[in-house]
Amino acid sequence: MKAYIAIFICCVTRDIHLEVVSDTSTKAFKAGLRRLISRIGKPTHIYSDNGTNFVGANNEIKELEALVRSNLHNEEVANSMSNVGVTWHFNPPAAPHFGGLWEAGVKSTKYHLRRVMGKQRLTFEELSTLTTQIEAILNSRPLTEETTDPSELRALTPGHFLIGQPLTTIPDPSLLELPINRLSRWQLIQQMTQSF
Repeated sequence: MKAYIAIFICCVTRDIHLEVVSDTSTKAFKAGLRRLISRIGKPTHIYSDNGTNFVGANNEIKELEALVRSNLHNEEVANSMSNVGVTWHFNPPAAPHFGGLWEAGVKSTKYHLRRVMGKQRLTFEELSTLTTQIEAILNSRPLTEETTDPSELRALTPGHFLIGQPLTTIPDPSLLELPINRLSRWQLIQQMTQSF
């Protein structure tokens, strides 16, 4: 079964949210958006592209492009969001540079996720666990120094805006040196997270 990752990036705090969705349908996207809103609250504005940056990609990407370009899809999502007080803004067609912030997040996530996962096939639950842990890592990246005092080396991270402090994980022993064939499925996910 295929799965997709919806990437949401806050334009103010630069925090990244990764939502695993089952397909590229409007309903699956709206479910992912509802999960995001349930966790962090309702945004007042959402910005997205029109999918023109997918031109020339393979058939699967063309299906996604058709969905994103679909007026029915865009109207349905925009109408459902306007009912709850969310304004949806679409980039002009053929202007992917308008979405530089989220395009950089997509590129970074895809690049590292491909390197970490390789050819491994994960269950939906395993992919959800991996993306949630990767989300915590991405939201622990430093944005700026916390203080101008040179003796303090603390950084302000997107995690500070989400929970008031840096995101931390439960420490695990390093699994990076173990061969994949000796790992349980749980250890495989942890090794991928450590590699990321």
